[in-house]
Amino acid sequence: MTPDTQPGTRHGRLKVYLGYAAGVGKTFQMLDEAQDLRRQGADIVIGYFEPHGRQDTIAKSEGLESVPRRRLEYRGSTFEEMDTEAILRRRPAICLVDELAHTNVPGSERGKRWEDVIALLDAEIDVFTTMNIQHLESLNDQVFQITGVRVRETLPDWVMREADEVVMVDLTPRALLNRLLRGVVYPADKARRAMDHFFQESTLVALRELALRETAHEVNLRYVDMSGRLPGTLPPEPAAGSALQLDGPRREERILVYLTEDPSAAALIRRARRLADYLRGECFAVCVHSAPDLTDLPDERRQALERMLNFARNLHLETRILEGADTAAALVDFARVHKITQIFLARPRYSGLRWFLGRHLIHRIVRLAVDMQVTIVAERGLPPP
Repeated sequence: MTPDTQPGTRHGRLKVYLGYAAGVGKTFQMLDEAQDLRRQGADIVIGYFEPHGRQDTIAKSEGLESVPRRRLEYRGSTFEEMDTEAILRRRPAICLVDELAHTNVPGSERGKRWEDVIALLDAEIDVFTTMNIQHLESLNDQVFQITGVRVRETLPDWVMREADEVVMVDLTPRALLNRLLRGVVYPADKARRAMDHFFQESTLVALRELALRETAHEVNLRYVDMSGRLPGTLPPEPAAGSALQLDGPRREERILVYLTEDPSAAALIRRARRLADYLRGECFAVCVHSAPDLTDLPDERRQALERMLNFARNLHLETRILEGADTAAALVDFARVHKITQIFLARPRYSGLRWFLGRHLIHRIVRLAVDMQVTIVAERGLPPP
């Protein structure tokens, strides 16, 4: 699986059960539907199931064939992962895969469980899977703002775009907290710790709203009318100054992200990717250097830039290294040739005489890019990704 894999080329069908927190019932609902299909004669197996000790969920899996997990040794411990190759040999019609954003233990054929799912879809196996909204990469910064926790296990937004169906498994925050108190979600000691941290009602309310909005967006994407517009809706919370034209010809949005080695560039990439998805536009990420590649940079700077370029590729942004001594001119020239409508830049971390006198790179880009929108994105105190 490579970052260049194009979405929309799968043969199997993907169904995602989306929630906003552990315990809302994603796995239970997935298994419930699987049982109905099994009774109707469907060839269906469990590829990976994580019950977390929840007895009602375990009971719901009874009677379903389960493909044994693969055992892997890593740093003196034994781990169990989904045996994708065994599932491919078994070739069921439908495979159930819990926890889509999971990171596989080192030594696995693929680094992420979603990559295993893509392999199943490529083999014309339908997949039912579960995930929570906080694992969607483009929402990583928003989730941090809500929870104070930087989620490390994420999946690219294009994987969600692959889904033929997204089902929001909903439960009110108050009902979820009641389940937590009754010991349905976690044992009593872990439940108490959870309620002191992630499972606060205000946090759950915000995450639930995020999940509902994402589900509505996914539904809209799947019912775009022939004019290329979303049916009667605007995308929720677009970047300041952006809008959809509801009448007349629709402008094709093209977004350009200027990358540096600064970790804040990751937030730029996420925000640009999300806006491009809402506007159904293209997204580019570029860095500018005096040479055609980065080989002459000091190792630390080169590795940091390469990390950002790879991160952008994983989210399906088209990346380029622009050669030029004048960064602003190279950036705006590229933007004009490629009909860019918006340029995303990071807000400088410092103030000084150059900024005050309007000689900073951002001022120069704004002066040159008179025919396109320039968006300066603040970090909002986010830590590095």
